[in-house]
Amino acid sequence: MSNDSPNEMWGGRFAEGPDAVMRAINTSIGVDRRLAGHDIRGSRAHAAMLAARGIIPHSDARAIREGLLTVLSEIESGDFTFSEALEDIHMNVESRLKEIIGEPAGRLHTARSRNDQVATDFRMWVRDQLDALDGALKSLSLALISRAEAGADWVMPGFTHLQVAQPVTWGHHMLAYVEMFARDMGRFSDARRRMNECPLGAAALAGTSFPIDREMTARALGFDRPSANSIDAVSDRDFALEFLSAASICSVHLSRLAEELVIWSTAQFRFVEMSDRFSTGSSIMPQKKNPDAAELVRAKSGRVLGATVSLFTVMKGLPLTYSKDMQEDKQQVFDAADSLTLAIAAMEGIVRDMGVNAAELEAAAATGYSTATDLADWLVRERGLPFRDAHRVTGALVALAESKRCGLRDLSLGDMASVYADIDEGVFDVLEPRMSVASRTSLGGTAPARVREEIMRWKEVLG
Repeated sequence: MSNDSPNEMWGGRFAEGPDAVMRAINTSIGVDRRLAGHDIRGSRAHAAMLAARGIIPHSDARAIREGLLTVLSEIESGDFTFSEALEDIHMNVESRLKEIIGEPAGRLHTARSRNDQVATDFRMWVRDQLDALDGALKSLSLALISRAEAGADWVMPGFTHLQVAQPVTWGHHMLAYVEMFARDMGRFSDARRRMNECPLGAAALAGTSFPIDREMTARALGFDRPSANSIDAVSDRDFALEFLSAASICSVHLSRLAEELVIWSTAQFRFVEMSDRFSTGSSIMPQKKNPDAAELVRAKSGRVLGATVSLFTVMKGLPLTYSKDMQEDKQQVFDAADSLTLAIAAMEGIVRDMGVNAAELEAAAATGYSTATDLADWLVRERGLPFRDAHRVTGALVALAESKRCGLRDLSLGDMASVYADIDEGVFDVLEPRMSVASRTSLGGTAPARVREEIMRWKEVLG
């Protein structure tokens, strides 16, 4: 079934309109309507430039710029009617502009194409998301720093392979995630710097014969410079791929934190308790308090990673310049940005609201022979043993403690001397988890003094 009339926006090339299926697959207004504000901002800058260069009359530019504000007001108030027949946000805006101001609206598209228009709109949208995510990650990091400061000297087990390894401080563990999210902010900042070039003026792919001023529109839209190559300008989606790549790494960091909190909130650990505001119950088991918010943060990483793979797959085989495949670029980015933004906000709430059981942390820090490395270090430092020999002696002492079903601290001096004769009571000083963490004063170590130094540094960095 064909439409009765061709699409006016395509001009006179087509004798009849598209098939209904073609209209359904071709339209993007359901997705790209989110670009409305950026599209209108770009069009207002373009109109001002056209008038400044004498390409269109100043009176027409004024009518266009004012009419576009009316369109934006209608969209923001919910009074705007989006039409699938007009395909995308660009045509929807331009069509409504024509209804408002009449003939001058037809001059707006001079010296540009939807190719450079959408590339500009999309860059501005992603740029705004990067700025918003930077702020969100700062807030989350400050929440983690606050928790680190409260527990700078709380002792807890550090894990490798999810097995107790060595005692660490709660503050040190919290600051590990601050380091991760700082790298995420760095990646977002770096991506923003690289993508901040303006495609507007590249037109369809070859530039334009009109005497436009691309520097003027780039400045007006907050870009550092115009893009240097018109072919690359309309075909590039590196900025979207880089955004998704950085977002994927960030979502993995969130997922790792969420996983730890889920584990730590179990009855087997009891390290933390989720607040009621970020938990749910069970429809059948009245005792349950489920860490659903953390679990959903963990799951959001799958959506972000999926969006990344999807857009890489769309782009991997495209010849230069623009292909309609690229219409499928925005849905993945929009979904990933929404998922990541929500996950960060949820994680900040979880971290700020959760209860921490310092007594359980400290009790767990004494399990699993967590100070065995401290014992080996003592043998090296106090008895001059090569570390490999000290490692062997300590392993034998752990085996002895296991056979007696006790901790290293519970072995008698005679027990220890039966394994290594040249040992004295000084060894018991290093078998206490609090002594262990206090001794780890090396740069980047877990000692409370180091943790407090790092807290002060991060407060200065994050403002």
